[in-house]
Amino acid sequence: MSLITLTSDIGHQDYLVSAIKGQLLQIDPAFNIIDVSHGISPFNYPQAAYICRSAFKNFPAHTFHIVLVNLFDKEPERLLLAFHNDQYIICADNGLLTMIVEGKPDLVIGLPLQSPGPKNTLYCTKIMGLAIERIQNGTRITDIGEEEIEIEVKNPLRPRITDSFIEGQIIFIDHFENIVVNITRQEFEENRKGRDFMIVFRHGDRIETISDYYSSVPEGEKVAIFNSAGYLELAINKGNAAGLLGLSGFTEKSQNAQNRLIYQLVKVEFF
Repeated sequence: MSLITLTSDIGHQDYLVSAIKGQLLQIDPAFNIIDVSHGISPFNYPQAAYICRSAFKNFPAHTFHIVLVNLFDKEPERLLLAFHNDQYIICADNGLLTMIVEGKPDLVIGLPLQSPGPKNTLYCTKIMGLAIERIQNGTRITDIGEEEIEIEVKNPLRPRITDSFIEGQIIFIDHFENIVVNITRQEFEENRKGRDFMIVFRHGDRIETISDYYSSVPEGEKVAIFNSAGYLELAINKGNAAGLLGLSGFTEKSQNAQNRLIYQLVKVEFF
């Protein structure tokens, strides 16, 4: 029985998420399907990569992760099936894969889309499900699709690092309006080198301590922690940090017919 996760930017307003699960269960009613999230912001690759990367590493080896994010960035000719760090990832060839794994996957093949009809979400789901079925029945991944393919590459959103500071971007705001910044604990400690620090963000607000818990500060006070995924998180104890501090993550603006992604910055200064 295959364990399958679903991540998408589809939302829950219509039938599509349930129809996707129905397509998979038609292929094998024994599939064990788990939702990661269907609330990814449209076109927000850094957010999708953060959520996928943080979730996937917690699943048992050989879990299948279906990612339906920006599936039709361009007219699809194939899907990608990757095997990386003992996990299978199936997604569009739109650059998100390299952002999730932060580089080149250990192994990746192309799954051709050969239908003469519309290559819609449910058709793509069927192709993904059939590939999973073949693997669980013993077919080698390299016998399922095209090897030695060129895939689209997008680089993960990295913080700017100098000797005196790290400048990161807000990549996610959670249900409690806690703010996640793309600075990891490892990056923080490697560049801190035992020095004092100050976390500076909008309107001159600052935090000078990393806490272990939200409750390490009094109610209503700002707090910085490293979350369970290992990323810097800014919060207000029993408050809504994003709203109260005037901070936001991804926004999309149209200028000269080009979409631009704008992220607010958070700086960690060392001294």
